[in-house]
Amino acid sequence: MKIVVIGGTGLIGTKLVRRLRQQGQEVIAASPGTGVNCITGEGLAEALAGAEVVVDVANSPSFEDKAVLDFFEVSGRNLLTAEAAAGIKHHVALSVVGTDRMLGSGYFRAKMAQEELIKASGIPYTILRATQFFEFMGGIARSGAGADGVRLSPALVQPIASEDVAEALADVTLGAPMNGTVEVAGPERRPLAELVRKHLSASKESREVIVDADAPYFGVQLDDQSLTPGDGARVMPTRFDDWLALSRLEPS
Repeated sequence: MKIVVIGGTGLIGTKLVRRLRQQGQEVIAASPGTGVNCITGEGLAEALAGAEVVVDVANSPSFEDKAVLDFFEVSGRNLLTAEAAAGIKHHVALSVVGTDRMLGSGYFRAKMAQEELIKASGIPYTILRATQFFEFMGGIARSGAGADGVRLSPALVQPIASEDVAEALADVTLGAPMNGTVEVAGPERRPLAELVRKHLSASKESREVIVDADAPYFGVQLDDQSLTPGDGARVMPTRFDDWLALSRLEPS
């Protein structure tokens, strides 16, 4: 089976491409660097020729409200139009747990717009919503940084290792279209501020993490349900502390 992975050279894409190839699939790792650009449409038709499945794990280079919305709407429309022309049988997209509860954030509004385009396309699909990646904790620290330290919410999150996301994505990719949304998460619910504090310590950073229930997460105030999965989510095995012990982290 020929599978095209959009964003196939990024954090999740590289892991997914490797897993699918190990299972004997023909996989195209599509990205602007390999000549496939969903914003301009360059290379899309050629990459999709003969493919059965497209997996979209591309992310916006900017989180600014207008830029991120433009990215997901333009790339989504171009990709889905090319898929319809190519007769793609299954569109798989990676999204975020809690997207529908976080619409005060421009990024999550953009992800919701992407999901709605997929549902309206008429192409059989599966949307996999994942919780925050362990690898994203440094970015979360930067988002909460201020003159007095890093202010973060104590709300519970249930983050996941990117390798586990790739495993779940591979299973969805090789399965039948669900025409619906499924969730995947790590095994533990822990306070966001605690996880970032551990990540900064492992990165040999001295910045203080200040627990602040009013601290926004990319523009939205969190509670314990904002970013945690519902019943029926697939729970993957890798624990944050085990991942941290094996990681070589650079200061963020």
